[in-house]
Amino acid sequence: MANYRGGRINEEVRKEVSDIIRNNIKDPRLTAMVSVTSVSVTKDLRYAKIFVSVFSNNEEEKNNSFLALKNSAGFVRKELGHRINLRYTPEVLFELDNSIDKGMHIDSLLQKIKEK
Repeated sequence: MANYRGGRINEEVRKEVSDIIRNNIKDPRLTAMVSVTSVSVTKDLRYAKIFVSVFSNNEEEKNNSFLALKNSAGFVRKELGHRINLRYTPEVLFELDNSIDKGMHIDSLLQKIKEK
């Protein structure tokens, strides 16, 4: 039962953080498209590790967008506190999720092999 509750909390936090990033962060450095891939909230609700993918062909734009996200963690936490009714509002920690990039790289390698 506890696992189900944790999963619900993770999903709810993921939805809300996605919405906050899309609609509320006004940082001009946040130019790349950002997708929240998953969220892991600790059992004591103190920390929320938020995994994001940043889509951009420009590496500098990617880095600036991720930096803007990390700098807005306090704002995101405050917004989460208003939107989700939890005993504690978790500390927000952004992590870069490169799994999509890795998958695209593997796919391009497989395409090259297929062509040979």
